[in-house]
Amino acid sequence: MKRIVTIQDISCVGRCSLTVALPVISALGVECAVLPTAVLSNHTAFSHFTFRDLTEDILPITEEWVRQDFRFDAVYTGYLGSKEQIALVSHFIDTVREKHPQTHIIVDPAMADFGKLYTGFDASFAASMTGLCQKADIILPNLTEASLMLGVPMKEQYTEHALHTILQDLASLGCRCPILTGVSLHPGMLGAMGYDSKNTENAFFCYENEHLPRQFHGTGDIFASVVTGALTRGMTLKAAVTLAVDYVLACIRATMADPDAVWYGVNFESSLGMLCRAVSNV
Repeated sequence: MKRIVTIQDISCVGRCSLTVALPVISALGVECAVLPTAVLSNHTAFSHFTFRDLTEDILPITEEWVRQDFRFDAVYTGYLGSKEQIALVSHFIDTVREKHPQTHIIVDPAMADFGKLYTGFDASFAASMTGLCQKADIILPNLTEASLMLGVPMKEQYTEHALHTILQDLASLGCRCPILTGVSLHPGMLGAMGYDSKNTENAFFCYENEHLPRQFHGTGDIFASVVTGALTRGMTLKAAVTLAVDYVLACIRATMADPDAVWYGVNFESSLGMLCRAVSNV
């Protein structure tokens, strides 16, 4: 069985980060190891939460895994809370790749949305995250994060040509394949666009589905987890992105149809069977 290690925080309630990555990747038939960076009682969209920083545990876990000679088919990073954590994760990636050069590195540079950085982050943090993305095979930024990494202004609307330019510029930073989330080329549609710099014939791909008029916390984590798990399971890049877009939409629909749905996450559990079926023949 393939094995992914995901490095991000765990919000004990909230359907995001590790509480999403673990079940989603498992449903795709891939073992999901975890390296928690922090433990929160609930995620930060709540007005109050507890927080325990696990930065000091990252290096000892890394060293123990090296001693045990654990092998990972992919390393997938999500929300990282500080530049120190980014540096430790960068060291972890270097350590893994020194022993196993074929390990895939997927980075979700979770640091900004809706035109601004998350609370507590600044330009120097964005620069550090850009450095981590340079080591990745695949990065999954939204348009705000892409603009920050490239040092260009954010726009309200983008043409297909403008998106292609952003993707090529992101690839020039060092990653093989950037995938932009939150892309909308047609009214009422939303999806993702990717660029495979090693594919000389069909480098660009885009997939959109219905854009529902609701915003939910954690959907970016779901998207990144599906892409990572599906790729590791053996799906093509375009097929993995298509599945991720469709699955996020299914989760939102299930949440909107549930009269008892909570505001702080989506009902991803009820659609996990969709992921199992998608990889049953892969």
